[in-house]
Amino acid sequence: MTFASTTSRISAGARIRDMRLSQGRAQAELAKSAGISAAYLNLIEHDRRSLTAPVRTRLAEALGTSPEELESGREESLLSALRIAAAAAPEQISVEAGRMAEFATRMPGWAGLVVALSQRADALERRLAGLSDRMSRNPYLLDTLHEVLSAVTSLRSTASILVQEPEIGPDWRDRFHGNLDQDSRRLSVTAQALVAYLESFEQDAALLPPQEEFEAWIAEGRPESGLATDAAKDLALQWSTIEAADRAALPDAMIVPVAGGEPLQIASALAKPLDLVLRRLAGLEPDAGLMICDGAGGVIVRRPARGMAAFRAGDPCAMLPVFEALAQPGSPVQRLIETETGQFLRAYAVASRLPGPSAAAPVLSRAVMLMRPATNEGEAAVPVGPTCRICPRSDCAGRRVASILQR
Repeated sequence: MTFASTTSRISAGARIRDMRLSQGRAQAELAKSAGISAAYLNLIEHDRRSLTAPVRTRLAEALGTSPEELESGREESLLSALRIAAAAAPEQISVEAGRMAEFATRMPGWAGLVVALSQRADALERRLAGLSDRMSRNPYLLDTLHEVLSAVTSLRSTASILVQEPEIGPDWRDRFHGNLDQDSRRLSVTAQALVAYLESFEQDAALLPPQEEFEAWIAEGRPESGLATDAAKDLALQWSTIEAADRAALPDAMIVPVAGGEPLQIASALAKPLDLVLRRLAGLEPDAGLMICDGAGGVIVRRPARGMAAFRAGDPCAMLPVFEALAQPGSPVQRLIETETGQFLRAYAVASRLPGPSAAAPVLSRAVMLMRPATNEGEAAVPVGPTCRICPRSDCAGRRVASILQR
């Protein structure tokens, strides 16, 4: 698989033009309805003029949609998923990566179908690999199958003796009949246990790993029937416990009035730990993203910010400020970051020490990062991306492995 060029995010101008054409309207007509000149609208549609908030609102009203639908880069998640689908294409297929944004905005239904099929194929491949590994290495399964074969072999041997020796004495016949009864009971119990195990085995073989299932459940608004595996339910219970403790330590009456403000100032004014403030703000601000990881970099919770591509399986980007905070516990980190799709986010991160129950126990670390949608007014931004294997950035200082998008 080869790529023709790099992908670009879908601009607001392209979105406006496509919506106008789909409604069969001329530039002059739409411009008049929005109270702007046709020349100005033409420049907007070709991304030669920026789209201000008032003009976006008027254009949205004229097009019969919401202003949010005209924001630039609303399909970051779709574009990211399309890149992953393209990267998995066979070598002989050349993907027009430079037209990926055009494909997503002009045919979102087909683009969504491609993504859905790609994600299902990936999930089924992982499921098959997991089932194969579990079937080949599970000691309980191997022992149970051995017990079944042993019981069947014993039954076969006893039955053969009874058939081949019709003149066997009554005492021996009774003994063999007893063996048949014992072996058949043993086979029945073992077979029932095996069936029960395989049924639970199938139920636990979810399409998503527990961490991804838990994160998807968070992103979907925590539906009551959203978790299928016990492992994911345990993660949800742990997170609910953390949230309850945070609400008790920082009640809504204190944090709600200042939500949306500067986290460092809020923590100072309320005399509360910054990591607590970041977690509470993330829970109160629907557009904000959250990421929590341990000292080893293992992700505990992550939720993308509005417009941000969904997190993918694999190690997170080493350039994220949360890892910078881990290197300096107690020192807050504030950075403007730019995603691989061109979206800007304001990130606040801090790491804290978690002392053990005794002096002999190790001291653990945990870092929290809050991400808010932002604009860039000339500030230098830290380039970040998804996991290295699907990141399109070619000159990244934090890259660990080569990207499959650049082969």
